[in-house]
Amino acid sequence: VTVARALQPDALRPVGVVQADGIAPSAVVHPSARLEDDVIAVEAAGHGISSGLSAATTQLGKAGVLHGSKSLVMQTEDGQVIEPHSISAGLDYPGIGPLHAHLFESGRGQFLSATDEESVELAFEIAKTEGIIPALESAHAFIALRKLSLTTKDRVIICLSGRGDKDMATYMKHIN
Repeated sequence: VTVARALQPDALRPVGVVQADGIAPSAVVHPSARLEDDVIAVEAAGHGISSGLSAATTQLGKAGVLHGSKSLVMQTEDGQVIEPHSISAGLDYPGIGPLHAHLFESGRGQFLSATDEESVELAFEIAKTEGIIPALESAHAFIALRKLSLTTKDRVIICLSGRGDKDMATYMKHIN
């Protein structure tokens, strides 16, 4: 569904707007998003949420201040930042933006997670089926298509925020 089509009054309503979760709220301000639409964010689970190598802030973080704003932050009991991990440099961050924290805490947003392995697998699948090489950040968002109970009639808008050419070295390491 293109943005122009999604904005038309007779357009099929999306069941949700999906983006990889970081500090930038691009899905929240996406032109086709409506207040009543579900906002679905996908966090970088790295090697798994409980692995010690993750960036899933809604699962591992708690309220704190990072870079001058109150949000959810991955931190120790005494407030020291915990080093996050994600295959994606853009999602390898110990916090989320205040708007995303509000969406999580208020229940307005649904938060899923994708591991490094799942993200690379989905990036390859999208490249093969659609001819699009997504950035590793964006590749995380595609896990929503597997984890949500969708039908062929459901419409989902996925925010592809970057190109995968910058991630080619990483993709090359994972080609079987």
